[in-house]
Amino acid sequence: MQQGKVKSMTVGSPMKLIVQFFIPLLCGMLFQQFYNMMDTMIVGRFLGPKALASVGGTGSINFMIIGFCMGVCNGFAIPVAQSFGAEDFSSLRKYVANSVWLSIIFSSITTVFVCVFCKRILIAMNTPSDIMEGAYQYIFVIFLGIPVIYLYNLLAGILRSLGDSKTPLYFLIMSSLLNIILDLAAVLVLKMGVSGAAWATVAAQGISGILCLIYIIKKYPILKIHKSEWSLKGEYVRPLCMMGIPMGLQYSITAIGSVILQTAVNSLGSIAVAAITAGSKISMFFCCPFDAFGSTMATYTGQNVGARKLDRVTKGIKACCLLAFIYSIVAWLILMIFGSNLTLLFIKKEETQIIKDSAYLLKVMSAFYIPLALVNIVRFSIQGLGFGKLAIIAGVCEMIARGMVGYFFVPLFGYSAACFASPIAWIMADVFLIPAYFWAIRRLNRSFSPCEA
Repeated sequence: MQQGKVKSMTVGSPMKLIVQFFIPLLCGMLFQQFYNMMDTMIVGRFLGPKALASVGGTGSINFMIIGFCMGVCNGFAIPVAQSFGAEDFSSLRKYVANSVWLSIIFSSITTVFVCVFCKRILIAMNTPSDIMEGAYQYIFVIFLGIPVIYLYNLLAGILRSLGDSKTPLYFLIMSSLLNIILDLAAVLVLKMGVSGAAWATVAAQGISGILCLIYIIKKYPILKIHKSEWSLKGEYVRPLCMMGIPMGLQYSITAIGSVILQTAVNSLGSIAVAAITAGSKISMFFCCPFDAFGSTMATYTGQNVGARKLDRVTKGIKACCLLAFIYSIVAWLILMIFGSNLTLLFIKKEETQIIKDSAYLLKVMSAFYIPLALVNIVRFSIQGLGFGKLAIIAGVCEMIARGMVGYFFVPLFGYSAACFASPIAWIMADVFLIPAYFWAIRRLNRSFSPCEA
């Protein structure tokens, strides 16, 4: 049986390695966003603006909880990447085993907690009464699927930590296609409304995760965990939690600001919520490269720290920033010219105010994509270096920025202020992250002996 392909990123051209790893990862994220967009497109086009607002009204709380789950899984993969870079395969398997146990514990607790309290959270967020029921139906089902979110993202993170970014892509493609079919069946054939779109997403993710698990068992002997390696041990739990929890909190703390902002936007009515939803979905699709650059650098940095090659980390960041800046300019031009046309994917042309507001959001956000690129590249590199707490502080900076805009400026200036919330948050995070990265490099340089690339 052919062994799954692992790849070291500790030797060779940083630019070439980053591009080779980045492209499959980007394709996977694009497909993931594509089927998330399909949920919104099908709901908006076939169920109407209120149903679209119902899904959009849950966006920030969805990001806060699901982002925590995905961040934890990404954090768990960093000690695995470091062990792989150090060629310590026994520790690698023990980290994988302990991350499985922790994922089971975290997913169980999180699912129960958020399902019990999600209705109260929506009420506290001033969710408009005309979309409350739809919002609750949608987010409750998404939260029921938290265990399968852990399943897929943990396995995908482990594969990426071994240098394999292609296998997760294949399963995401399959999941995306399946999700579209299930979406159409649930909404148009079974008439399940917004909850049908949520069930389609959960089912597609679950099937993808199970098939990914089967593939790993069959194709990756390096991950065949022996019975003695399955025990839960503090020496492995602690590093996993020190990486996973901060990365999860980084997403959640950032999302707290988004929740405050969403609460303020909800007070503007369902039309504003629908416009933010459509514009944000389009922007998230265009932001996939930034997420892919970040995840690439987490693996690249983690492996090179494990191999004690800090000079390669700096070279990698420079190469990644060059690619990201070029893309930022291209994306800005596209959204400036075609923003209104892209909004029509979600809304019928008769909804002129929603189209206008959504296009304005895209113009504002895309003008600040370079600061966003730096946020992702530098923050994930810091995670790979092993300084997860610094990433939390960056998340706090974003939370404060979004929270202040939502609490103080949206009530005064309305929809326009909401459009500038994320750009302000990205800039505040960069003000902290860039000096923090150089501090982390200096600290590691003092603790490592000089190493040739």
